Amino acid sequence: MRLLGAVLAGGQSRRFGSDKAQALSGGTTLLDHAVAALKPQCDRIVIVGRENGRVAAIPDRPQPGLGPLGGIAGALSYAANEGFDAVLTVPVDCLRLPANLRDLLAPPPAFVAAQPVIGLWPVQALTLLDALLSEEDDRSVRSFARRIGARAVESDVELPNINRPSDLDRFA
Repeated sequence: MRLLGAVLAGGQSRRFGSDKAQALSGGTTLLDHAVAALKPQCDRIVIVGRENGRVAAIPDRPQPGLGPLGGIAGALSYAANEGFDAVLTVPVDCLRLPANLRDLLAPPPAFVAAQPVIGLWPVQALTLLDALLSEEDDRSVRSFARRIGARAVESDVELPNINRPSDLDRFA
């Protein structure tokens, strides 16, 4: 399975108060932590929703402002055009990932129960996601997961979600 890793980094960081992706933990940005965690598990990495300079950047689809599903749609579209079979998505604000995340979620579709943005999505799900984005008011990742029959998977690794600067101190 050719796997594209996608860091979803297009959020506005409202609760955080500044650019969360550039916040430092242990001297490294959250964006760089996410890229490093995905790198050993994927054939290629992209950043969705922002320019990075060091890693390929792709836009949300069909436009910004649709939350994580816009990022997942952008990653699935890119993956389809580049010949990937599936996309492993993670949010920019998760400091730790299980070392076996790819295997934990295989086969797609599946997501981490505690953090559904962490998911393994088959490229074929793009058609259903495009339909959901154009017709549904519920643009949650869980709604998308239900629509494509994705499994919720438990993880033994605590997956911290950084929403406020104080969270960095707590989970670093």
